[in-house]
Amino acid sequence: MINDKTLDSVGEIVNTTNLAVKDFFTCPIYLVERPDFLESVSAVSEEYLSVRREQPVDEIYPVLMSDSYSKDSRIAEFTEFVGVTAWKILADQGYAMHQFEMVFTGMWTQEHHRHSAMEQHVHGYGEQIVGFYFLEVPDNSSRVVFHDPRAGKVQIDLPQTDVTQATPASSMVNFVPTPGLMIFTNSWLAHSFTRHAAEKPIKFVHFNLAVQHATSNILSCSTAEVI
Repeated sequence: MINDKTLDSVGEIVNTTNLAVKDFFTCPIYLVERPDFLESVSAVSEEYLSVRREQPVDEIYPVLMSDSYSKDSRIAEFTEFVGVTAWKILADQGYAMHQFEMVFTGMWTQEHHRHSAMEQHVHGYGEQIVGFYFLEVPDNSSRVVFHDPRAGKVQIDLPQTDVTQATPASSMVNFVPTPGLMIFTNSWLAHSFTRHAAEKPIKFVHFNLAVQHATSNILSCSTAEVI
């Protein structure tokens, strides 16, 4: 039987043994600060949200969602940055992206009011990259949470020493949003948002991208949405 008492007798030997660690099957999450897009994206976002404001916010699900606007030419620089970054992420991960180009399947604004939340979910139907761009983040806002996708680990998980620390034992990790923060990850990595506690709403862009066979060898991102 091996336990913490056994460690007392052989701990020194174990501690001085060099174990080679090879990290594979990772779940990368990419963060970048781009506050320079806030003005243009916020203006377009508010215009599309204004259509939804004509209806009262649901008391059970107090969230407003706009229609998709990835084709809006006023934020072409923003959509191009998102698309090219998504392409590069997949290329850097080892995928043969010279064969593909990115296509937006959706880009819309979500405005979550107090007590709203987002349940854990993934994006399927061929989508490859998902992400967020945070526009307005009051104090006590929701946090974006990413969940361990490994069903085998979830099945046999053990208690963690400290759940406030992100370690290989973590079953989820969370990030505190700030205005101008952009987050990307693979679509198979489940995400959610904690319940919003602030009086003012949190507002962010949610975008999804898929791939299609490239029509040229030039890195490209189409703003034509797949319906």
